[in-house]
Amino acid sequence: MSLFGLGSRNQRTFRPKKNAPSGSKGAQLQAHIDATLGSGNLREAVRLPPGEDINEWLAVNTVDFFNQVNILYDTLSEFCTPSNCPTMTAGSKYEYRWADGVNIKKPIEVSAPKYVEYLMDWIESQLDEEKIFPQRLGAPFPPNFQDVVKTIFKRLFRVYAHIYHSHFQKIVSLKEEAHLNTCFKHFVLFTWEFRLIDKGELAPLHDLVESIL
Repeated sequence: MSLFGLGSRNQRTFRPKKNAPSGSKGAQLQAHIDATLGSGNLREAVRLPPGEDINEWLAVNTVDFFNQVNILYDTLSEFCTPSNCPTMTAGSKYEYRWADGVNIKKPIEVSAPKYVEYLMDWIESQLDEEKIFPQRLGAPFPPNFQDVVKTIFKRLFRVYAHIYHSHFQKIVSLKEEAHLNTCFKHFVLFTWEFRLIDKGELAPLHDLVESIL
């Protein structure tokens, strides 16, 4: 079993939360995240702690944001269906097609829930790959590690973009909008701090992103 924890492969089954490796630097950094988030200062919470390795910090936060988006999307899974959301869109101007470069090399049009399922399976496979996210303390990160992290965050942003454009009224009716906004603010501040997403990719939520930054 991977130290990051195993996730469900079933679309309708909630994925168990992934954890940073216990008793390791990852667990210490997770505790730091929890403590700084508790202070309510998100700008402070995203900064690299003094003396820490940037890749370790990116790795722990990648797991954290993956878990956050999973939980948020799960609250909408009964509303975000193939019939309601036949394509993965963010408003009328933006549509996302799925490709992972391995199993699906040419981008294909899929429903929003299928896109999210493909995406979460793909991210999970990256997190569980020892050569990409090393789980032994002191094991080296690969040279392309930050590129992998950037791709993960770029794609997680698309889930937020879809939620805001297609399901925000449902979020409001569930009284989840404050939680959604806080999660997204944390996500935007983190990606901005480490330049993880090109500004053009943020266009579907441009006004919201600008108000945060």
